Amino acid sequence: MRVISGKFGGLRLESVKSDKTRPTTDKVKESLFSMLGQYFDGGNFLDLFAGSGAVGIEAVSRGFDAATLVDRQFQAIKTIKDNVAKVNAANQFTVIKGSAEKVLLKLAADQAKFDMVFLDPPYKQQKMMETMAQLLELNLLNDDAIVVCETDNTVSLPAELNSYQQLKHKEYGLTVVWVYRLEGGNGK
Repeated sequence: MRVISGKFGGLRLESVKSDKTRPTTDKVKESLFSMLGQYFDGGNFLDLFAGSGAVGIEAVSRGFDAATLVDRQFQAIKTIKDNVAKVNAANQFTVIKGSAEKVLLKLAADQAKFDMVFLDPPYKQQKMMETMAQLLELNLLNDDAIVVCETDNTVSLPAELNSYQQLKHKEYGLTVVWVYRLEGGNGK
């Protein structure tokens, strides 16, 4: 696993040494960022089920100002911290251990706002629509924020959901990526 492009491009990253995480492949990661625009001009990125932290590190490498990387597994948090240390830009990353629901509440209390959110929960525990609704309810998204959902090919997500409009949907074998944009602000 590696950082594909940007200021950290080519850097090798560690994988989580556990069977409780499933890393986003380099192929899917590269395609994802190609779909969204190769490079970004600032903004805050949230990876709510970060695993190794590779997607958030890629986001900062390609121009996001900062990434918040969340996971509830001890081994994942250790790997994220090791990978963040490799990029020598610790001030651009916030690493939080905890469940998605509790961390979202904490982020809302801290008045955090995000421009892009990546959701790739364990396939057996997918609650994409509930998590997307919680992002809205807690006012965690900037206007026109992008939410990316990675699922397996047994999941079907709606074209419209609350204030979200689906922009893209792409299949990569057993993996499916859904891209949504928050339309018209978050209603708050």
